Amino acid sequence: QVQLVESGGGLVQAGGSLRLSCASSGLAFSRYAMGWFRQAPGKEREFVAAISWRGSSSINYADSAKGRFTISRDNAKNTVYLQMNTLKPEDTAVYYCAAGTFEGRLVSQYRYWGQGTQVTVSS
Repeated sequence: QVQLVESGGGLVQAGGSLRLSCASSGLAFSRYAMGWFRQAPGKEREFVAAISWRGSSSINYADSAKGRFTISRDNAKNTVYLQMNTLKPEDTAVYYCAAGTFEGRLVSQYRYWGQGTQVTVSS
């Protein structure tokens, strides 16, 4: 059974940082692209960042994440990370990690999903 478990969310002031982790089990992790998405109340789930199974050779970021967020992965630990710096109130959302065959920007491109972790940025 595939499990993706996010952690690292919380409450932070604007300008602060958080590091999200997503640990996987039951998945051939090194063979999957990994993505981070987020969903704010009343809004659709949106792409944040994705990394190919090969690692840093292919990474995509949403425009809102460029320059502030960094995605990385450790295949030995079956874990993907999202370092978030200079957080803004509009970054407030539930953050989800997902596994797929391609580091795409679409929800439909990912097969497995975690349950999410709440990130709240206060102004």
